[in-house]
Parts: sequence; structure tokens; C-alpha cells
Amino acid sequence: MNPVGSKLIPVTAAQLPGLNTLALSTARVDYALGGINPPYLHPQATEILTIIEGSLMAGFVTSNPENRLINRFLQKGDIFVFPIGLIHFQRNLGNGKVIAIAALSSQNPGVVTIANTSFGSNALIEAEVLAKAFQVDKELVDELQASSKPSRFDSALICSVLFTLFLWIC
Repeated sequence: MNPVGSKLIPVTAAQLPGLNTLALSTARVDYALGGINPPYLHPQATEILTIIEGSLMAGFVTSNPENRLINRFLQKGDIFVFPIGLIHFQRNLGNGKVIAIAALSSQNPGVVTIANTSFGSNALIEAEVLAKAFQVDKELVDELQASSKPSRFDSALICSVLFTLFLWIC
């Protein structure tokens, strides 16, 4: 498991070249108790998530200006769709582990994890810009950016703070 309590096993054209040109990829996602798949998006694919074992909260936010949170508590056998390009997340709120299978509408769906791209880019975004965007103190942004440097990377801290902010803002 990663620091936020999930493990992704992707199967895209990068892992299986035979998928090239088929507009299809898949992934298995395992979630520890309390684990999350932090807010992220696929710029090139819609995702369909099927719960194989356990229960999970899943949601996405519609685009501007509405920014409406659409979320559901999913159980074994349930399916949820995340539209292309929209920020989405999952969180294990159940009593045990969760296993899910994701199917994506592209052999190269791409992934943009909001915390990593916002606070851990190779050339940092100015702290003042992020503080205004996330409506937090510049000191918090400085701390998150400092913890994102390769020598001190703490993705669990960044994801927890951003996940809390994400739910608060929505």
C-alpha cells in the first residue's frame, strides 16, 4: 500500500502494448481500511469503477461554475462512472479492505493527482498563487511544498490536507 492506503495495478498500453489503438485500459485498486485514492483526474478517459469486495465512498466534482459534488456509497457489485477530465476520488469508509476494478476509455488515460501536481511540481508554483487558490495561509502552502521535495516527500500529509480542503470547499 502507498502512504494514503491504496495500491494501484494499472494495465495500459505502457504495460501491455497490445492495448494500443483499442481505446481501453484497466486497473485493480486495493484500499486499506480508511485508505483513499486522493483527488485526481484522467485528461483522456472516462473511468468506470466496479466494486469487487468491500464498500467505498466514491465521488467527482462537476466542472465550473457549478462545481457540484456527486458522490455515492458503493458496495460489492456496484458501479460508478467518473466522466473524462473531472476531479474524482475514492475513500474506504467500510469495515475492511476494498478491491475495485477500473475500466478506462483510453489505452493511455493519463492521470493528474491534484496534490502532487499542485504542491510537488519540479518547478514550484508560487506559494501565493496556491494560497489564494486553495484559500489557505501561505505558511501551509510553504509546508506542503517543502514536504513534497524528493528528500522529504510526505504524500500522506499532502493528500490528507487536500482531501479535507477538497471536501470543505465542495
